[in-house]
Amino acid sequence: MKKIFSLLVLISSIVYANEFYAKLNPVHTYNVKSAVSGKIVYINDDIKANIANNSTVIKIDSKIDEEDLRQSQNKIKNLQEILKIEEGTLKSFKKVSSKSKFDKDNQKIKILNIISSINDLKTKIATLKDMISKKTLIVKNDYIYDIAVEVGDYVTPGVLLYSSADLSAGKLEIFIPIDSAKEIKNKTIYLDGKKTDLKISKLYKMADLVHISSYKCEIIVPSTNNFSTLVKIEFK
Repeated sequence: MKKIFSLLVLISSIVYANEFYAKLNPVHTYNVKSAVSGKIVYINDDIKANIANNSTVIKIDSKIDEEDLRQSQNKIKNLQEILKIEEGTLKSFKKVSSKSKFDKDNQKIKILNIISSINDLKTKIATLKDMISKKTLIVKNDYIYDIAVEVGDYVTPGVLLYSSADLSAGKLEIFIPIDSAKEIKNKTIYLDGKKTDLKISKLYKMADLVHISSYKCEIIVPSTNNFSTLVKIEFK
């Protein structure tokens, strides 16, 4: 009788060990932080709690950067014209025997300085374009669930701007006892008592820092709308 009772307890503990509960979260969540400094000049309040559709979420003031970009582009055009003239002058120097080596070398130095200035401006223009692009934040199709700033706020790099989620699929995250991981990996997954064709998407092979006797396990659930619900997960 004791043996039967012990066997029942053992079976019960195994079944219990193969049952887990987890909240169904979006497959990816993002906390988008500012990469640049500037004043918030626009916030798309209508997009909160909605799926973005190539929509602008936030704009950071870029007027000074855009003017600097225009001026830099004009400067580089002027310098390129000057460079052509100075290169022509050097060619003419080479044809005139009266021009000393000193004169020719000075002309070469002048040309090299112009080229250096052009290259510096090219770098500046690329930097400005990159900065301007980072001041208009456009989201393709994520769900915007929080905007952390307001119009008039001044932000610096690292300041949280908004939070979004990829709702194209769900993710369940559980922690499986290390000694059960190999066995569970080959079992059928049931969600809320229903058999599924799902497989374990990721099974980390190192003990979790918090759940020190467990491996973290992720299960991707495609095409779901039941986010934030508690799901019973069974391996049978």
